[in-house]
Amino acid sequence: MTLRVGGVDLKTPVMAASGTFGYGTEVPLCDRAALGGMVSKGIFLRARPGTPPPRIVETPSGMLNAIGLQGPGVDAVVSDYAPLWAAWDFPVLVNVNGETVDEYGELAARLDGVPGVAGLEVNISCPNVREGGMFFGNDPGAAAAVTAAVRARTRLPVWVKLTPAVTDIAEVARACEAAGADALSAVNTFVGMSFDLGSGQPRLSFRTGGLSGPAIRPLAVHLAYRAVRAVSVPVIGIGGIAAAEDAVEFLLAGCRAVQVGTATFVDPNAIGRIVAGLGRYQRLLDTSRPLPPRTAP
Repeated sequence: MTLRVGGVDLKTPVMAASGTFGYGTEVPLCDRAALGGMVSKGIFLRARPGTPPPRIVETPSGMLNAIGLQGPGVDAVVSDYAPLWAAWDFPVLVNVNGETVDEYGELAARLDGVPGVAGLEVNISCPNVREGGMFFGNDPGAAAAVTAAVRARTRLPVWVKLTPAVTDIAEVARACEAAGADALSAVNTFVGMSFDLGSGQPRLSFRTGGLSGPAIRPLAVHLAYRAVRAVSVPVIGIGGIAAAEDAVEFLLAGCRAVQVGTATFVDPNAIGRIVAGLGRYQRLLDTSRPLPPRTAP
């Protein structure tokens, strides 16, 4: 089941998504042989405390989170985590974030050539920060500027993680491809909100948060499908995958691989289950053909 996606050699088509797998120290809890690769928790140039609690709320068929990209900063990633990744038998991409275009470029330069870093996933889609994040992902020009800044300062594979909070994801996808993206990750969480009926206040301290889990899967499949049809670079599908059947939907939509996030909170070996189940659908995947263009009614 090995494959090459966007310049990265994956052991299987199922990866661990950013933000839900930390920096990989949770790996012993899962079936390492099933893990195609992983994307680290998002980092900035400097350490960040993230948002104050409460910052995770359960919702019907999902969860809201507003962690705020808490992290140790790039220096700690290079010194403390990358040496561990270099000894692992699957690739690790680093999810990179910035408050300015220049910060994204600087992060790319700092990680370029670091043993253990197999690639970069450029996060222009986080809904839980006040600066950067979706600001860049909402606008094709800004998305292209960030992608180009990263591409200019690294030889590593560059994947760009898209936000669902756009009018036309295809336009943003094409802009990132033209600016040098090797692959696209589609999609990040949807913005949501929940109120506590006792206090009348939002249940998250940040008020809004990113909605993930099975509740978003049909929306994510559609957006990934639109991104696939807009570009020639590979698309990695993300959003509510909890079983092999869910992963197959993204693959039938044209994605080359998938990432699993929230499901690993419920079952640390969710990725192993999903990879094992893909074999039941191999014939369907082998014989499937791209869907024809949709015509107006």
